[in-house]
Amino acid sequence: MTESSNPLLVLRDVSIEFETSRGPVTAVRNFNLTLPAGRKLAIVGESGSGKSTIAAAINGLLADNGRVSTGEIFFDGQDVTKLDQKGLRALRGKSIGLVPQDPMTNLNPLQRVGTQIAEALEVHGQANSTQAFNRAVELLDMVGINEPARRARQYPHELSGGMRQRVLIAMGLACRPRLLIADEPTSALDVTVQKVILEELESLTQQLGTALILITHDLALAAERCDDVVVMYRGDVVETGTAAEVMANPQHEYTRRLIAAVPTMVTPPLVKPFPTTQDTSRRPLVELVAVQKIYPGRQGMFSKGADFTAVQNSSFTIQRGQTVAVVGESGSGKSTTAKMLLKIEEPTSGDIVFDSGTITHLRGKDLFDFRRRVQPVFQNPFGSLDARYTVRQSVEEPMILHGIGTAAERRDRVDELLQQVALPAALADRRPAEISGGQSQRVGIARALALKPELVVLDEAVSALDVLVQEQILILLAKLQEELGLSYLFISHNLAVVRMIAHQVHVMKAGAIVESGTPDDIFLNPQHAYTRELIASIPGAAPPSHALKAAS
Repeated sequence: MTESSNPLLVLRDVSIEFETSRGPVTAVRNFNLTLPAGRKLAIVGESGSGKSTIAAAINGLLADNGRVSTGEIFFDGQDVTKLDQKGLRALRGKSIGLVPQDPMTNLNPLQRVGTQIAEALEVHGQANSTQAFNRAVELLDMVGINEPARRARQYPHELSGGMRQRVLIAMGLACRPRLLIADEPTSALDVTVQKVILEELESLTQQLGTALILITHDLALAAERCDDVVVMYRGDVVETGTAAEVMANPQHEYTRRLIAAVPTMVTPPLVKPFPTTQDTSRRPLVELVAVQKIYPGRQGMFSKGADFTAVQNSSFTIQRGQTVAVVGESGSGKSTTAKMLLKIEEPTSGDIVFDSGTITHLRGKDLFDFRRRVQPVFQNPFGSLDARYTVRQSVEEPMILHGIGTAAERRDRVDELLQQVALPAALADRRPAEISGGQSQRVGIARALALKPELVVLDEAVSALDVLVQEQILILLAKLQEELGLSYLFISHNLAVVRMIAHQVHVMKAGAIVESGTPDDIFLNPQHAYTRELIASIPGAAPPSHALKAAS
């Protein structure tokens, strides 16, 4: 890594430990780093590797039970570990900006988002209230939020997940810090927005000499956007070097595994191609016919806001045993489509047909029976599990609700399901807080399979996972589909993942399907400008032309 006589940030032999009921646990061991002003560094690793712990220590934001047990952290010549709370508060925001990952726990639900961005400018004396709010609107525009003046006056719950994440990025950039720590800042964002934001971060480092630490599990993104890479594994640094060196010649086995697990546009598919000639005498499992979803405008005292069309004239089918993917950026209508198929939302017009019967007017027992046959797996594995329930209780709950089996039969079924999703039986008595994100998502899949559904709706089900865990889940989904004959509706903004798992792909933009075809049709010969834009935005999406030809 580049050395400097006056580096902005230096970490020397830093070890970090946490006090637990079982005694002290070391999370990071002997971490060393020298970061000059204007340099971009990525810290890469899976969940639990220690990368976010290092970020928290630099900012003085370790949990109450955590401490830097050995070593020093110097920012601009000042040892951060020796600062009191007043000194740390003066440093945070103004000199060291932070972009955390989870917007719902880092935004105040009772304050407008513009006010929250402006607050940082006012606290550090960089603007008065009017100037600060105007600057907040500029920042929202800069990070790609449409109608920024209107959005600035909205509350977090009125914005999409992607928009909330962009608000956090605007907050981190507000005071133009000398060091910006971005902890998984784009993992929840679609590729086009991700590209815009990362380019803006790059522009900032160039214009202001701001150093950037990007915490990520996406090695392809790290290599594309950063000068240097640090690879961590279970608290240890296992590899360092320039991004080009690490990607071209990885030295550690773990780094090689990370690189191999990153899906690209030439990664071989996990599913077998579906026959091009199908038995037309058998109707598809699912048919969407000219489906439209319009949300009415908000009622004011004297006027009504404009209606919003989330999905317009959407038509496609899902054959039995097939994976159909719907891809697009935030606000494209893909998740609304999933909600209508799950009967969480009702279409404004059009029909949704499941197994030859329309679901539009299902009520009572008919709706109850339908829900048994169609099950969801959501994006956030922790948020979709009840924190009070053990793994066994979570997986068993749908069977209890539907009156399936005796207690002994349900217990056997849970054991069978955990085995199917490759979870050890010992996890059955643990709660969500005691298992990893990848294990939690496997529990979510096991619960979805408990009722033996015919269709599973996967809404961004792998987007929050590390690449190694993501690869494991995708392989699992492909295996379960082959064994059980499952059909999937796979909602995603990650086109490289879709290429691995889907038989048919529909690209959505502003509520409309703009292109449809097989993965090869879509990715090797895209017809629509928007599809080409999505593909071009994928980190590392420009493989040599000979690789694309080989893939076809």
